[in-house]
Amino acid sequence: MTRYQIVLAYDGSKFSGSQRQTAKSRTVQGEFEKSLRKLGWVGNSVILAGRTDTGVHAAGQVASFDIEWRHPLEELVTALNANLPLDIAARSAKVVPADFHPRFDAISRRYQYKIFCKPLRDPLRERYAWRVWPQVNGNNLHKAARFFLGQHDFAAFGSAPKRGNGTVRTVVKSSWESREDEWIFEVQADAFLYRMVRKLVFVQVAVGQERLSTDVIADALNGQLQNIPGGLAPPNGLTLIEVTYPIVTDISVQSD
Repeated sequence: MTRYQIVLAYDGSKFSGSQRQTAKSRTVQGEFEKSLRKLGWVGNSVILAGRTDTGVHAAGQVASFDIEWRHPLEELVTALNANLPLDIAARSAKVVPADFHPRFDAISRRYQYKIFCKPLRDPLRERYAWRVWPQVNGNNLHKAARFFLGQHDFAAFGSAPKRGNGTVRTVVKSSWESREDEWIFEVQADAFLYRMVRKLVFVQVAVGQERLSTDVIADALNGQLQNIPGGLAPPNGLTLIEVTYPIVTDISVQSD
């Protein structure tokens, strides 16, 4: 039995999140496991690098599983895609050590969030971006993003995956890029709290629209403010771009 790592991309619009839930819920994990069973997989559960909420997309979700696959490695990707629904795709496959864990072995995760500024609805764009109005001030967005760099207690911006877990995270990238009427927020950290990225975006947009001051961000990161006013950015603008791991020497596997 060999352990494989698969990189997945998916459009999260019609999924109830990534993790398998009830039998009636359509999830990324559930659909992926269905495709694996058609290839002879007999495991109980595929392991994912992280959970994405309902409506959140991914270009670089990572899954791992054990299977007896006696064909060339590239044919595993082809076989998976032949059985996966159109809103999920396997992008790459590799053999990994038997103790590889896509969540616990990850050293960082990178997300992107897209917004665009228009006064009128745009249904096609809004599938993958958050339409905001009034217009945001780009200088304010850049200023707000810099506050998150480094190690901070992000308790005011999300909750720990498990009760009692710590809320300190280290952010190594936090920046906005402008493309015509669109703004893209990119954030990379060692780990994220539950709904942390969507909260970060919501607050920054409020700062960009001059509805909040950056003092609110500073107070929250310093522990002087337990709850940030406002809500969450909608899920449709968020995409998990990449999960990174320590460099491991390639492991060979024989094929027929």
